[in-house]
Amino acid sequence: MSKSKLSIGVIIGNRDFFPDSLVAKARTEIIDVFKKLGIPPVLLETTDTKLGGVETFKEAQKCAELFQRHRHEIGGVLVLLPNFGDEKGVADTLKLSNLNVPVLVQAYPDELSKMNVVNRRDSWCGKISVCNNLYQYGIKYSLTTAHVCSPTDKLFQKDLLDFVAVCRVVMGLKNVRIGAVGARPGGFNTVRYSEKILQRNGITVTTVDLSEILGKADKLTKDDAAVKQHLDAINSYAPKGKTPDEAMIQMAKLDVILNQYVEEYALDATAIQCWTSLQQNFGCNVCTSMSIMSENMLPSACEVDVTGTLSMYAMQLASGSPSALVDWNNNYAEDPNKCVLFHCGNWAKSFLPDIEISNAPILGTSVGVENTYGALDGRTPANPLTYGRISTDDPKGIIKAYVGEGELTDDPLKTFGNRAVAQINDLQGLMNYVCRNGFEHHVVMNASKTGAILEEALGNYMGWEVYRHNTK
Repeated sequence: MSKSKLSIGVIIGNRDFFPDSLVAKARTEIIDVFKKLGIPPVLLETTDTKLGGVETFKEAQKCAELFQRHRHEIGGVLVLLPNFGDEKGVADTLKLSNLNVPVLVQAYPDELSKMNVVNRRDSWCGKISVCNNLYQYGIKYSLTTAHVCSPTDKLFQKDLLDFVAVCRVVMGLKNVRIGAVGARPGGFNTVRYSEKILQRNGITVTTVDLSEILGKADKLTKDDAAVKQHLDAINSYAPKGKTPDEAMIQMAKLDVILNQYVEEYALDATAIQCWTSLQQNFGCNVCTSMSIMSENMLPSACEVDVTGTLSMYAMQLASGSPSALVDWNNNYAEDPNKCVLFHCGNWAKSFLPDIEISNAPILGTSVGVENTYGALDGRTPANPLTYGRISTDDPKGIIKAYVGEGELTDDPLKTFGNRAVAQINDLQGLMNYVCRNGFEHHVVMNASKTGAILEEALGNYMGWEVYRHNTK
C-alpha cells in the first residue's frame, strides 16, 4: 500500500425526504475533485443504488460489498454529506466492509438564500449525528477543518490531500518491515526498543548479525560485476572527494550485500550497526549506502536505531519525501530557539546540495580516520522543517511520539559532517519535554510541514501517545 497510489472509498450519505438533486450534484462534484487531485475513487454507480447514495441497510450492504472487492486498494474512506444523510447507513457500511481504515467526514454548507424545502441540506446537523454513530460503533474518524465545506473549496481539497497522507502513514506503519543489521552498540542504551510492542502494532523487525553482512561483503572482489555496478552508482551519487579508491571499493562491496538483504526480506527500512564495528572490522563507514537508501525512500538509520528509522518512514509517508536521522546536538550561540542538528554523514542527498563523500573525524579519533571514509559531508540550507520521534516506552508498554514544526535556516555554521541549523519556537520547552519523558537524543527531520498529519495518523488511528509541540 505504501509503495503504490492508494484509492479512497466514497460514501455519499442520503435521506429520502431531501432533494435528490443535491446527491446527484455531490457525486459529480466529488468525482471531478478526485480527478483534479489525482486520487482514484471507489464509489457506487448511480445504477447500484438511488443516485449512488447510501441510506438503507441494503444500500449499505451494496457499498460494503464494493469496498470489500477493492479492499487491497482502499486506504481510507470519505463520507460525503450533501444533506443530513442517514447516520446508520454510513456506520453500517463501514462496519460491514470491515476495512479498518481512516475515515474523513465532510458536510456541505447551506446557503442563506436557499433554505427552502427544495434546497435545504441540514448537513451541519447531520454530520454531528453521523459522527455520534461512528463513535458508538467504535469507528475512528477525522474531521474537516471547517465543520461544513464544499468539495470545490480549496480548504476542503487541502484537507482531502492531508487525509490521503494520513492514510499513507497508517497503512504503511501497519505493514512496515524493518531490518536490524547488527547489535546495538554497547555505548548506546538510548536506542533500546521493544520488538514485541512494535509487533503488536503491525511493525515487523527482521534481524541479521553484522558478521553475516561483512562476511559476505568480504568475499566479493573489485572485479565482480555487482561491485563495479554499485561503485558506478556511488560515484554517480556523490563526488568522492579525497576518499581513497580502496575505501570506495569497500563501500561498494558493502552496498551490494545490504541491497541483497533488503530485497531478500522485502524490507521497507533498515537500522544498521556502525559505531564502531564496521570501521574496525571492515575499514569504512556505511553512511553513503544509508544515504542512497534513504534518498530512494528506503530509510536507513545508524546505531541500530529501529524506532528512529520507523520515525523516518512515518515522516516519509506523510510528506512523500526523504527523511534524515539527526542528533539534537548543540546550542546555536545564545539563541534559545535555535540549535544545531548533526550526524556523522548519512543524510539523504535531498538535504545536501553540496554533498561530498568524506570521513568521520570524531569517530576517527578512536578507530583511525583512514577507516571512516564513506561518511558524507554537507550543509542543509534553509527549508521547512517537521521533526519528531517515535519510541517504545517499555515500562508503560506503549508506543509514544512527539512531533512539531519549525524552520531550517541559513545561519552560519562552520563544522564538518552533516549539519543544519533549526529554529523552533519554545525550543527550551521542547527540550524539557524530550528529557522529562525519556526520549532519545536522535530525532528525525523532514523538509515539510506535516506535523498535523503525523499527529492524526499516529494518535487517532494508531492509538499511540502523541505530543505535538505548540509552536504558536
